[in-house]
Amino acid sequence: MQNIIEIKNVTAYRGQTRVFSNLSLAISRGCHTAILGPNGAGKSTLLKLLSRELYPVQRDGSYIRLFGQERWNVWELRAHFGLISNDLQQQYQGNALGLNVILSGYYSSIDTAAHQQFSPEDTERAHRIMHMLGVAALQDRAFSAMSTGEQRRFLLGRALINDPDTLVLDEPTSGIDLKACFQYLDIIRSLMRAGKTIILVTHHIHEIPPEVSRVVLLKNGAVIADGEKPTVLSSENLSTLFDTPIKLIQANGFYQAFPDTR
Repeated sequence: MQNIIEIKNVTAYRGQTRVFSNLSLAISRGCHTAILGPNGAGKSTLLKLLSRELYPVQRDGSYIRLFGQERWNVWELRAHFGLISNDLQQQYQGNALGLNVILSGYYSSIDTAAHQQFSPEDTERAHRIMHMLGVAALQDRAFSAMSTGEQRRFLLGRALINDPDTLVLDEPTSGIDLKACFQYLDIIRSLMRAGKTIILVTHHIHEIPPEVSRVVLLKNGAVIADGEKPTVLSSENLSTLFDTPIKLIQANGFYQAFPDTR
Protein backbone atom coordinates (compact mmCIF):
# COMPACT_ATOMS: atom_id res chain seq x y z
CA MET A 1 0.00 0.00 0.00
CA GLN A 2 1.41 3.40 -1.02
CA ASN A 3 2.28 5.83 1.74
CA ILE A 4 0.37 9.10 1.58
CA ILE A 5 2.65 10.69 4.16
CA GLU A 6 6.17 9.61 5.00
CA ILE A 7 8.11 11.64 7.54
CA LYS A 8 11.62 10.46 8.34
CA ASN A 9 13.91 11.81 11.09
CA VAL A 10 12.50 15.33 10.80
CA THR A 11 13.64 18.18 13.03
CA ALA A 12 11.57 21.37 12.82
CA TYR A 13 11.48 24.72 14.57
CA ARG A 14 8.82 27.38 15.11
CA GLY A 15 10.91 30.51 15.56
CA GLN A 16 13.59 29.62 18.10
CA THR A 17 11.59 26.73 19.55
CA ARG A 18 12.41 23.20 18.46
CA VAL A 19 9.09 21.39 18.05
CA PHE A 20 10.25 18.09 16.52
CA SER A 21 13.50 16.21 16.88
CA ASN A 22 13.91 13.16 14.61
CA LEU A 23 10.17 12.73 14.12
CA SER A 24 9.20 9.74 11.96
CA LEU A 25 5.67 8.87 10.87
CA ALA A 26 4.12 7.11 7.87
CA ILE A 27 0.46 6.88 6.88
CA SER A 28 -0.68 4.68 4.00
CA ARG A 29 -3.51 5.16 1.55
CA GLY A 30 -6.83 3.88 2.89
CA CYS A 31 -5.70 3.96 6.52
CA HIS A 32 -8.07 6.40 8.23
CA THR A 33 -5.93 7.88 10.98
CA ALA A 34 -6.42 10.19 13.95
CA ILE A 35 -3.42 12.13 15.27
CA LEU A 36 -4.41 13.01 18.81
CA GLY A 37 -2.57 15.33 21.16
CA PRO A 38 -2.97 18.17 23.65
CA ASN A 39 -2.24 21.80 22.92
CA GLY A 40 1.50 22.23 22.44
CA ALA A 41 2.00 18.67 21.19
CA GLY A 42 3.12 19.83 17.73
CA LYS A 43 -0.10 19.28 15.78
CA SER A 44 -0.14 22.77 14.19
CA THR A 45 3.54 22.48 13.25
CA LEU A 46 2.86 19.10 11.65
CA LEU A 47 0.08 20.61 9.54
CA LYS A 48 2.36 23.46 8.44
CA LEU A 49 5.03 20.95 7.41
CA LEU A 50 2.51 19.05 5.32
CA SER A 51 1.17 22.23 3.69
CA ARG A 52 4.71 23.49 2.96
CA GLU A 53 4.16 26.62 5.08
CA LEU A 54 7.11 25.42 7.16
CA TYR A 55 10.19 23.44 6.18
CA PRO A 56 12.24 21.07 8.33
CA VAL A 57 15.96 21.33 9.01
CA GLN A 58 17.81 20.04 5.94
CA ARG A 59 20.09 17.09 6.64
CA ASP A 60 20.96 13.67 5.25
CA GLY A 61 18.40 10.97 5.91
CA SER A 62 15.66 13.46 6.77
CA TYR A 63 12.68 14.05 4.50
CA ILE A 64 8.95 14.57 4.12
CA ARG A 65 7.33 12.73 1.23
CA LEU A 66 3.75 13.04 0.06
CA PHE A 67 2.60 10.18 -2.16
CA GLY A 68 6.25 9.11 -2.51
CA GLN A 69 7.58 12.47 -3.67
CA GLU A 70 9.57 15.11 -1.80
CA ARG A 71 8.93 17.82 -4.41
CA TRP A 72 5.54 18.58 -5.85
CA ASN A 73 3.98 20.93 -8.33
CA VAL A 74 1.29 22.51 -6.13
CA TRP A 75 -1.27 22.25 -8.96
CA GLU A 76 -0.75 18.49 -9.16
CA LEU A 77 -0.67 17.98 -5.39
CA ARG A 78 -4.14 19.52 -4.93
CA ALA A 79 -5.64 16.63 -6.89
CA HIS A 80 -4.28 14.23 -4.27
CA PHE A 81 -4.16 16.09 -0.98
CA GLY A 82 -6.68 18.47 0.59
CA LEU A 83 -5.93 20.16 3.91
CA ILE A 84 -8.60 22.07 5.86
CA SER A 85 -7.05 23.95 8.79
CA ASN A 86 -8.27 26.35 11.43
CA ASP A 87 -5.63 28.80 10.20
CA LEU A 88 -7.26 28.82 6.77
CA GLN A 89 -10.66 29.50 8.31
CA GLN A 90 -9.28 32.46 10.28
CA GLN A 91 -7.43 33.88 7.27
CA TYR A 92 -10.24 33.54 4.77
CA GLN A 93 -11.71 36.82 3.49
CA GLY A 94 -15.02 37.57 5.16
CA ASN A 95 -16.61 39.17 2.10
CA ALA A 96 -16.09 36.11 -0.11
CA LEU A 97 -19.41 34.64 -1.26
CA GLY A 98 -20.15 30.97 -0.69
CA LEU A 99 -19.87 29.90 -4.33
CA ASN A 100 -16.55 31.70 -4.69
CA VAL A 101 -15.19 29.99 -1.57
CA ILE A 102 -15.71 26.65 -3.32
CA LEU A 103 -14.31 27.86 -6.65
CA SER A 104 -11.22 29.36 -5.01
CA GLY A 105 -10.00 25.82 -4.40
CA TYR A 106 -9.06 25.55 -8.07
CA TYR A 107 -6.38 28.21 -7.52
CA SER A 108 -5.68 27.66 -3.79
CA SER A 109 -6.56 31.32 -3.38
CA ILE A 110 -8.44 33.28 -0.74
CA ASP A 111 -11.64 34.26 -2.58
CA THR A 112 -11.61 34.45 -6.37
CA ALA A 113 -10.06 37.15 -8.54
CA ALA A 114 -11.03 38.74 -11.85
CA HIS A 115 -8.19 37.09 -13.75
CA GLN A 116 -9.19 33.59 -12.65
CA GLN A 117 -11.16 31.64 -15.23
CA PHE A 118 -13.86 29.06 -14.44
CA SER A 119 -15.62 26.94 -17.01
CA PRO A 120 -19.33 26.11 -16.84
CA GLU A 121 -18.26 22.61 -15.79
CA ASP A 122 -16.23 24.09 -12.90
CA THR A 123 -19.22 26.06 -11.68
CA GLU A 124 -21.55 23.09 -12.06
CA ARG A 125 -19.19 20.94 -10.00
CA ALA A 126 -19.16 23.63 -7.30
CA HIS A 127 -22.96 23.57 -7.22
CA ARG A 128 -23.00 19.77 -6.91
CA ILE A 129 -20.57 19.94 -4.00
CA MET A 130 -22.66 22.59 -2.22
CA HIS A 131 -25.74 20.40 -2.58
CA MET A 132 -23.85 17.39 -1.24
CA LEU A 133 -22.67 19.41 1.78
CA GLY A 134 -26.12 20.90 2.40
CA VAL A 135 -25.07 24.53 1.88
CA ALA A 136 -26.48 25.30 -1.58
CA ALA A 137 -28.84 27.91 -0.12
CA LEU A 138 -25.81 29.86 1.13
CA GLN A 139 -24.02 30.26 -2.19
CA ASP A 140 -24.58 34.06 -2.19
CA ARG A 141 -23.91 34.59 1.53
CA ALA A 142 -20.70 36.26 2.68
CA PHE A 143 -18.27 33.99 4.50
CA SER A 144 -18.29 36.31 7.53
CA ALA A 145 -22.10 36.02 7.79
CA MET A 146 -21.97 32.22 8.05
CA SER A 147 -21.88 30.20 11.24
CA THR A 148 -18.65 28.40 12.13
CA GLY A 149 -20.15 25.10 11.02
CA GLU A 150 -21.24 26.55 7.69
CA GLN A 151 -17.78 28.00 7.12
CA ARG A 152 -16.27 24.57 7.77
CA ARG A 153 -18.51 22.99 5.15
CA PHE A 154 -17.55 25.57 2.54
CA LEU A 155 -13.84 25.10 3.24
CA LEU A 156 -14.36 21.35 2.94
CA GLY A 157 -16.05 21.99 -0.41
CA ARG A 158 -13.09 24.18 -1.41
CA ALA A 159 -10.83 21.14 -0.92
CA LEU A 160 -13.26 18.71 -2.57
CA ILE A 161 -13.45 20.77 -5.78
CA ASN A 162 -10.15 19.14 -6.83
CA ASP A 163 -11.41 15.64 -5.90
CA PRO A 164 -8.38 14.78 -3.75
CA ASP A 165 -7.63 11.22 -2.68
CA THR A 166 -6.86 12.32 0.89
CA LEU A 167 -8.27 14.93 3.26
CA VAL A 168 -6.43 16.22 6.32
CA LEU A 169 -8.84 17.77 8.82
CA ASP A 170 -7.72 20.07 11.62
CA GLU A 171 -10.10 19.81 14.60
CA PRO A 172 -13.13 19.87 12.28
CA THR A 173 -15.85 20.18 14.95
CA SER A 174 -14.15 22.71 17.23
CA GLY A 175 -16.43 25.62 18.08
CA ILE A 176 -19.64 24.23 16.58
CA ASP A 177 -22.77 23.02 18.36
CA LEU A 178 -23.84 19.40 18.72
CA LYS A 179 -26.20 19.33 15.74
CA ALA A 180 -23.59 20.85 13.43
CA CYS A 181 -20.97 18.51 14.89
CA PHE A 182 -23.05 15.40 14.18
CA GLN A 183 -23.91 16.64 10.67
CA TYR A 184 -20.27 17.35 9.85
CA LEU A 185 -19.14 13.96 11.15
CA ASP A 186 -21.82 12.30 9.00
CA ILE A 187 -20.35 14.06 5.96
CA ILE A 188 -16.83 12.91 6.87
CA ARG A 189 -18.04 9.34 7.31
CA SER A 190 -19.75 9.42 3.91
CA LEU A 191 -16.50 10.63 2.32
CA MET A 192 -14.69 7.69 3.92
CA ARG A 193 -17.24 5.30 2.50
CA ALA A 194 -16.76 6.96 -0.91
CA GLY A 195 -13.07 6.05 -0.85
CA LYS A 196 -11.40 9.18 0.53
CA THR A 197 -8.62 8.63 3.04
CA ILE A 198 -9.17 10.80 6.11
CA ILE A 199 -6.42 12.02 8.44
CA LEU A 200 -7.81 13.77 11.49
CA VAL A 201 -5.56 16.02 13.59
CA THR A 202 -7.22 16.91 16.87
CA HIS A 203 -7.37 16.97 20.65
CA HIS A 204 -11.12 16.21 20.62
CA ILE A 205 -11.69 12.50 21.25
CA HIS A 206 -15.41 12.70 20.43
CA GLU A 207 -14.76 13.67 16.79
CA ILE A 208 -12.90 10.47 15.92
CA PRO A 209 -15.35 8.54 13.67
CA PRO A 210 -15.84 4.78 14.03
CA GLU A 211 -14.20 4.27 10.62
CA VAL A 212 -10.85 5.54 11.91
CA SER A 213 -8.73 2.42 12.43
CA ARG A 214 -5.42 3.90 13.57
CA VAL A 215 -4.58 6.41 16.29
CA VAL A 216 -1.28 8.23 16.80
CA LEU A 217 -0.69 9.92 20.16
CA LEU A 218 1.51 13.02 19.91
CA LYS A 219 2.96 14.70 22.99
CA ASN A 220 5.73 17.29 23.31
CA GLY A 221 6.74 16.78 19.68
CA ALA A 222 7.07 13.00 19.94
CA VAL A 223 4.92 9.99 19.06
CA ILE A 224 4.24 8.22 22.37
CA ALA A 225 1.84 5.58 21.00
CA ASP A 226 0.81 4.44 17.54
CA GLY A 227 -1.39 1.55 16.49
CA GLU A 228 -4.88 0.15 16.12
CA LYS A 229 -7.57 2.30 17.70
CA PRO A 230 -8.90 -0.21 20.26
CA THR A 231 -5.37 -0.69 21.60
CA VAL A 232 -4.16 2.92 21.60
CA LEU A 233 -7.37 4.58 22.79
CA SER A 234 -7.32 3.48 26.40
CA SER A 235 -7.95 5.29 29.66
CA GLU A 236 -4.33 4.70 30.68
CA ASN A 237 -2.85 6.05 27.45
CA LEU A 238 -5.06 9.13 27.42
CA SER A 239 -4.32 9.85 31.07
CA THR A 240 -0.63 9.89 30.14
CA LEU A 241 -1.24 11.96 27.01
CA PHE A 242 -3.22 14.71 28.75
CA ASP A 243 -1.53 14.50 32.16
CA THR A 244 -4.80 13.99 34.00
CA PRO A 245 -6.80 10.92 35.13
CA ILE A 246 -9.22 9.99 32.33
CA LYS A 247 -11.90 7.35 32.02
CA LEU A 248 -12.76 6.48 28.45
CA ILE A 249 -16.28 5.42 27.41
CA GLN A 250 -17.25 3.89 24.06
CA ALA A 251 -20.70 3.95 22.46
CA ASN A 252 -21.77 3.25 18.85
CA GLY A 253 -18.14 3.27 17.72
CA PHE A 254 -17.42 6.70 19.18
CA TYR A 255 -15.34 7.49 22.25
CA GLN A 256 -15.76 10.10 24.96
CA ALA A 257 -13.48 11.04 27.86
CA PHE A 258 -14.56 11.76 31.41
CA PRO A 259 -12.62 12.67 34.57
CA ASP A 260 -11.56 9.56 36.44
CA THR A 261 -12.49 10.41 40.02
CA ARG A 262 -11.78 7.03 41.56
